[in-house]
Amino acid sequence: MSLWNAIVPLKTAGQRKTRLAPTLSPPERDRLAQALFDRVIGVLAASPAVGRISVLSEARPARADLDWLPDRGLGLNAELQALEIAGPRLVIHADLPLVTPDDVEALLAVARGGGAIAPDRHGTGVNALALDAGFSMEFRFGPGSFARHQEQAGDRLAVVARPGLALDVDTPDDLAEALRLGFRLEPDDFGRNRSKD
Repeated sequence: MSLWNAIVPLKTAGQRKTRLAPTLSPPERDRLAQALFDRVIGVLAASPAVGRISVLSEARPARADLDWLPDRGLGLNAELQALEIAGPRLVIHADLPLVTPDDVEALLAVARGGGAIAPDRHGTGVNALALDAGFSMEFRFGPGSFARHQEQAGDRLAVVARPGLALDVDTPDDLAEALRLGFRLEPDDFGRNRSKD
């Protein structure tokens, strides 16, 4: 059974989590984005079904254990469409504070032989999309992406709704919900939103 190729899109520092501007300063947003990214990478590394982990970004990742897919500024969907990756592919966003290896394994198990999609907690966006080898479709990330992917693929995409895959951190409300559900920030890094045990 082929291992999955995981692709994690990552924006350049300074462009991350701009919708959190009312709550966090630019350095705080960058540190939060890095912490979330590190968590997602750690989860992928601990997932038995995942083989290769690649980062789609403008700059080469600092971590030597990650493959780099250069982002040429075409936009996420065009970048993903242009990738030539053989075998099963998993696109997963880098801002999932509660995701676990069990979440990833559940998504990939359902996607075997076809595809699976993990909506965000609002049921409008997509936080992860797994396509087995031979399953192709046009990527449609962005506003309303859950409906747009489903319109294209119909019942070929299994829907996997799990809390760890559903909660992403884009807005102050998302961050507050993540903290409420147990996500912890380093107390010295995020002044106004520091967690208290």
